[in-house]
Amino acid sequence: MSHSLPASPAATAGAVGPAPTQADLLDFVRRTAADTELIASLPLDPEGRTWVRLKGPGGSEAWLIGWPPGTGTGWHDHADSVGAFLTASGDLTEYSLAARLPTDGWKTLELTEGVDRERRLPAGKGRSFGRHHVHEVLNASPDRHAISVHAYYPPLPRIRRYSRTGQMLRLEQVERPEDWQ
Repeated sequence: MSHSLPASPAATAGAVGPAPTQADLLDFVRRTAADTELIASLPLDPEGRTWVRLKGPGGSEAWLIGWPPGTGTGWHDHADSVGAFLTASGDLTEYSLAARLPTDGWKTLELTEGVDRERRLPAGKGRSFGRHHVHEVLNASPDRHAISVHAYYPPLPRIRRYSRTGQMLRLEQVERPEDWQ
């Protein structure tokens, strides 16, 4: 479910200039998550994630996302974009792979032992990531929404979605911007 909200000053700052770095995107999501009025204005759905597109720095793509209890993204990557996200309220968990995967030309890949990483991101905590970062993000709370701010540069050209069974990762779908906007 997508909604439109007026952009906050933090959400519109720095729209012109050089391409934003991972550090710039992390700074943006921190400043935006601190805008309590913006965070409180996000409509929350009891069953499905909600999102609002924001104006990110330097032409980046940015989103404010609401996560009902028990929801998540599934395994995915952001293709050639770098990014950052930060939990504004609630608590999120990120599972990621500490391995560089081939970018194209495969459907099924056997992962080696020891590539799994888990990161708990309570309110105020976030992270940046590079291109082809494969992860899933979850709100494991049984009773509390979470809200997060995300930014990507360049704007997402595609998202690849994966399924995972044990050490087997399988490419399931490639989404383009028109699929989620």
